[in-house]
Amino acid sequence: MADLPHISRSGSTAADDGTPWWRGMTRYHWFVLTVAALGWLFDCLDQQLFNLARKPAMESLLATAPAHPDTPPSAEERKALQQRVDFYAGLSTCIFLAGWATGGLFFGVIGDRIGRARTMMITILIYSLCTGLSALSRGFWDFAFYRFITGLGVGGEFAVGVALVAEVMPERARPHALGLLQAFSAVGNFGAAAIGIALGLWQIQTREGLIYGWEPWRWKFVIGALPAVLALVIRSGLQEPERWQAMKEKARQTGDVLGGYGALFAHPRWRRNAIFGMVLACAGVIGLWGIGFFSIDLQMSVLRKTFTAQGIEGPALKGRLTVWAGVASMMIQVGAFTGMMFAARICQRIGRRPFFAIFLVLSLLSTVLVFQCLDDITDFFWMLPLMGFCQLSLFAGYAIYFPELFPTRLRSTGTSFCYNVGRFVAASGPFLLGQLSSGVFADSAEPLRPAGTLMCLMFLVGVAVLPFLPETAGQPLPEE
Repeated sequence: MADLPHISRSGSTAADDGTPWWRGMTRYHWFVLTVAALGWLFDCLDQQLFNLARKPAMESLLATAPAHPDTPPSAEERKALQQRVDFYAGLSTCIFLAGWATGGLFFGVIGDRIGRARTMMITILIYSLCTGLSALSRGFWDFAFYRFITGLGVGGEFAVGVALVAEVMPERARPHALGLLQAFSAVGNFGAAAIGIALGLWQIQTREGLIYGWEPWRWKFVIGALPAVLALVIRSGLQEPERWQAMKEKARQTGDVLGGYGALFAHPRWRRNAIFGMVLACAGVIGLWGIGFFSIDLQMSVLRKTFTAQGIEGPALKGRLTVWAGVASMMIQVGAFTGMMFAARICQRIGRRPFFAIFLVLSLLSTVLVFQCLDDITDFFWMLPLMGFCQLSLFAGYAIYFPELFPTRLRSTGTSFCYNVGRFVAASGPFLLGQLSSGVFADSAEPLRPAGTLMCLMFLVGVAVLPFLPETAGQPLPEE
């Protein structure tokens, strides 16, 4: 760390003289950003592989022998099976999100107490290994258990990653580096989509739809285990930020508490930021995980109707659905990457709160557009990038904003609280969407459309709390 510049009490390392934000960054700065970005990239790869594999996994794990093997199932039997698959797909997502939230809250405190780099290594190992174990599932409950443990690691990685980057980067580079970090999530999601397309094309060529005896969804989880090797890189080359080391030494001398929710809520300023930051995160997290990612199911319904009308059935139909699920995911991520790359510039230019106000409203409008109007394959190529641009830009904003709300001794804890408590609420999103689809709107021709549209009102909750949060643009990271 000899080449790290000295960080003053204000956190500034250079004046903003109009030069590109990356000027003045050392090789170690780039190493930290690369490692943190790869950790988040693989984290998101795992998430998206789960989204793509969720429904095929439920169809496989819940499959039972038909009562009358020689008689095709009736329309009522097919509908009952589909409702069961939908219910357990939503439940598995709820369990994954609950694990994510629990891991985020736990490892957020651990990140403040034992260090960012060590905690990141632990979380990457957890989510990688348990993703691989998901491929060995034999029923719903062991699958759900693996997903919960995977969620523990996934939830813990984000907060320590953004805290690490925020504390190491030069002041002027910080928001741009954090925006770039978040943009790598789109690369991970895009990679998951490419994996899905490749497996789908392979599946089409097989007679029974199996690849070396396994369904494609199992291979997705096998691939998701590979990021474990990144933990070895972290252990060999990543050091704790100087800010954190200085804070730890000061805490040792003064007896201050490192991390912990008691310390977070004891101070009125940090308590206020944590509560309203959590509500702000809820809007985006529920919008993405409770609504946006379930547009995949709507897309599959559109594709199934299209291909069935063309007379495509059996493994060929499943293979094409797998391929097009990947294409649809890619379209979302093209928009997401573009939006997140611009998010840092927009945040710097107009401020954090105006940014969130604009993009929460745009997220509502674009998501309603998808759920109401997506009805043809051609719609995938403009509606989905638009929704991805609006929804995922919010998460670049979170990566930039949340570390700016808390001091070093509480930064990982506070960021985790904002980002992950919302996931406990978001865990109810898929369940609520399923209840609306199968209950309130069950008589609708396509129940998912009105259910998803109604839930988009959640984005307005984020707008409502913005007046209670501070504007942090152009200010150094807070200290006590």
